[in-house]
Amino acid sequence: MLQQPLSILIIEDNAALAANIYDYLEACGHVPDAAPDGEAGLGLLALHRYDAIVLDWMMPRMDGMAMLARLRGEWQSTIPVIFITAKDQVEHKIAGFMAGADDYIVKPVALAELEIRLRVLVQRARGAVAPAQVLVVDDLRFDLATLAVTRAGRALAMTPVRRKLLELLMRRSPGVVRREELEALIWQDDVPDKDVLRSHMHTLRKAVDGVAPRKLLHTVTGSGYRLAVGDDASAQDADDD
Repeated sequence: MLQQPLSILIIEDNAALAANIYDYLEACGHVPDAAPDGEAGLGLLALHRYDAIVLDWMMPRMDGMAMLARLRGEWQSTIPVIFITAKDQVEHKIAGFMAGADDYIVKPVALAELEIRLRVLVQRARGAVAPAQVLVVDDLRFDLATLAVTRAGRALAMTPVRRKLLELLMRRSPGVVRREELEALIWQDDVPDKDVLRSHMHTLRKAVDGVAPRKLLHTVTGSGYRLAVGDDASAQDADDD
């Protein structure tokens, strides 16, 4: 476990909580810094180097999700990020991880746990190789850097929604991804009344499988979907057609 002090940026609009985290991390020998919102946090990140970020979700001016989107997208930063938030639903956690968070803690925050999680994340970031940039299931490839999706070398047309659904399905392959998780990924708390997911999965299946000899995207009736080579549920795939 890392023993040297870490430089940690705390982005939290609750001044009392930010002060508690700051004081605790400082008492542990670390070098904390603090910002009241995502916009101020990005300003500090442009000026200083940090080992990790403790990030609140709900903040004024720029919230945690917007800030993380810029960090992982425009800035191409791989700095470890821990979300600390009162959002405790599964769909919130899924959204946080899919946005690029490395860890997620529901408030109230246990400071000792936060500190050890920060140490572990930084240790992994310093010692591990870069994460895979290409997801592969059989002859289906998804290049996360370029967003290019191919099947047997042939480029597939992908909308942003299809890409999100496909990425989660490929990361979890060959496991089943429940409908609720896929709906939360796309719509978070505002899931449409109509079964719009079925329409998206129908178009995704056409894009991925098309006329391919091996079908990869399968419906698991009453549960969700899975991306895998061969499936006993393949006879049920017409449910979404």
